[in-house]
Parts: sequence; C-alpha cells; structure tokens
Amino acid sequence: MLYAIVATDVANSLEKRLEARPAHLERLNAMKAEGRIVLAGPNPAVDSNDPGTAGFTGSLIVAEFEFLAAAQAWADADPYVKAGVYDHVVVKPFKQVLP
Repeated sequence: MLYAIVATDVANSLEKRLEARPAHLERLNAMKAEGRIVLAGPNPAVDSNDPGTAGFTGSLIVAEFEFLAAAQAWADADPYVKAGVYDHVVVKPFKQVLP
C-alpha cells in the first residue's frame, strides 16, 4: 500500500538539512531502486525551486510499504528526524488516483 509521509521542518532548518541530506538521499535512493517511491521532495520556503538561504518548510514522500507501522518506523528512522530537521512527521495511507 502507498503511504504519505508529510514532515514539517523546525525553524531555520537549512543547515541541519544540508548536513543530513546525503544520508537522507541514500535511504530514498535505496527505496527508488526497489521501485517503491512514487514521489519525494522538499517544500521550498519561498515560491521558487531554488529557495537559497530561505530553505525549506518540510518534505513530502509517497512510497510503498507493507503496512502503516512499517511506514511509520521508516519515517521515524530518517536522518532528518535524527538531525532535528523535522518538528513533526505525519504518516498516513495514500490512495493514488492520478496519474
């Protein structure tokens, strides 16, 4: 089943994000290689694909997991969580309609 992982950053998270990004991307790329990622990316803090020093306000990942508890455990172990980038993370089932 698909699950949406919606994370909200703490204020001024950019430095912490940059430090933890390689480990964060490594986990996402592993899931991508398994064909489990539908989409993943950050929410820019300003209306731009490259927000510069404004940074980001959160992230969205839609991915396939066996069940909700597995998705929650994966989200809880994210390097951004460990680095204090995220203020909170919500994991919930997702039904893809389009495309």
